[in-house]
Amino acid sequence: MAEENTTGQGNQPEAVLAPETTNAEVTGRRGRGGRDGGRGGRDGGRGRRDDRRPRDEDGGEELIEKLVHINRVSKTVKGGKRFGFAALVVVGDGKGRAGFGHGKAREVPEAISKATAAAKKAMIRVPLRDGRTLHHDGRGHFGAGNVTLRSAPAGTGIIAGGPMRAVFESLGVADVVTKSVGTSNPYNMIRATFEALGEQTSPKSVAQRRGKKVSDLIKRGGASDRAAEAEAAAVTE
Repeated sequence: MAEENTTGQGNQPEAVLAPETTNAEVTGRRGRGGRDGGRGGRDGGRGRRDDRRPRDEDGGEELIEKLVHINRVSKTVKGGKRFGFAALVVVGDGKGRAGFGHGKAREVPEAISKATAAAKKAMIRVPLRDGRTLHHDGRGHFGAGNVTLRSAPAGTGIIAGGPMRAVFESLGVADVVTKSVGTSNPYNMIRATFEALGEQTSPKSVAQRRGKKVSDLIKRGGASDRAAEAEAAAVTE
């Protein structure tokens, strides 16, 4: 008698089963802990993440950080009030660059770190005379705050109060005379101070804009030719 067909599919041949695959072969096919033959990564990479932080924009140089003001703030929500902290920080390199930032968080250290990061992103360059004072006087206004900045001879020191002193210390200014009227709000004072600093210009930039020499600009102030030449040679920025 003919053998019975146990497959139940008529005269179709039996399906050929694939050979068993061992765990070692699977591991070797996928790689070392990865899905597609990678080394711990999903796409064949070495498991290296793409969320690495970029290098600091300031090139690794040390910055001067000044905490100007910190106060407690609250937010009214459905269940009551949620308290936090707001920080105002000024950052500078002591060589003519400075910026300020504001940050809020539930804890003080986190608020300070947020404000510091914001200040580093908003740094501006201010030209300094002899690396110690401003080139000329300036005025700034923001809200109810009005500030006046005046250059000073060597040995004067920083004559400024409150938030303005932190700005000039981080900026690297050694001699300056300032006056603030209208408000004692640190936020308005800082913004008015940076508005005045943003309008500072140097003799070199003015000479380039007007197509003249630096000595020609100094001569118009009544200086002699020799003194103008010597002063022009001392101008670095």
